[in-house]
Amino acid sequence: MKNATFRQLRVFTEVAKHLSFARAAEVLHLTPPAVTMQVKELEGHVGLPLFERNGRQVALTTAGEYMLVYARKVIATLKDAEDAAARLQRLEVGTLTIGMVSTAKYFLPRLLAEFQHEHEGVEIRLAVGNREQLVKMLHGNEVDIAVMGRPPKELATRAEPFAAHPHVFVAPTDHPLLKVGHPTVDSLRPYGFILRERGSGTRAAMEKFLETSRMEPRVVMEMASNETIKQAVMAGMGISFLSLHTIGLELEHGLIATLDVEGTPIIRAWNVVHTLSKLLSPAAEAFRYFMLERAESHLAEKYGSLLKLPPAPSVG
Repeated sequence: MKNATFRQLRVFTEVAKHLSFARAAEVLHLTPPAVTMQVKELEGHVGLPLFERNGRQVALTTAGEYMLVYARKVIATLKDAEDAAARLQRLEVGTLTIGMVSTAKYFLPRLLAEFQHEHEGVEIRLAVGNREQLVKMLHGNEVDIAVMGRPPKELATRAEPFAAHPHVFVAPTDHPLLKVGHPTVDSLRPYGFILRERGSGTRAAMEKFLETSRMEPRVVMEMASNETIKQAVMAGMGISFLSLHTIGLELEHGLIATLDVEGTPIIRAWNVVHTLSKLLSPAAEAFRYFMLERAESHLAEKYGSLLKLPPAPSVG
């Protein structure tokens, strides 16, 4: 293994991530034959095959699974060394990998564009997933910093709230409950729910809220996409529970309605999170300060008029 190169390890981990040589080549801006060559050279250094190939199907061998653990550690250690060098130079340059839950895609790209305009030396990479996937990314040191709702308890992290995050029950614009001033939680029982998948922060927030009323929703669909859920609700297929930050456009155009259920909106918090074991690069520190200073006013300006909310808790 002493002759293995960082490039070979990088290519190997990318193929393992996607279980596809073609997809890895696309991400790394290489040709598929170049990816295959790098993997074969690494397999030669290891002395064992790292992947099982069956037509287009690719799977890690047992040796590949073991090597993946160490390859990721090597890559993460080198990234930490680069960050340390940048801190010593006090330069805001290099690659900043930001993880975000899928709900954040409705506001974070605009903030990132503003951040990158002010920090032109920083190359930004985005990793998107649900809360459960993002926790795994943090644990595996795959992201420098994460934007998410409920911070993980299973990891030692620094989580700083930067803005209020309201959640509401939504329905088609002709739903009968819209004629009721403040429907109770119990009044939701007859209706089918279209919900995010288990493992998402949105799903967890709704279940926690309904627990207090001992209300078990009748789930008619589970989806991993906020966009698909919105379309299904607008088509009259059921009601749902979503972040206000995902339905701004639909509310502005009268395409979807919020149910003013007693006890709602549920106000959670957006957090910027990183593991305590990770020393942040100057670029990551700059992004952290940027979110704490700018994000709340951005969200208030964009969404504040859509819903009458109680005063936001002090964050900073």
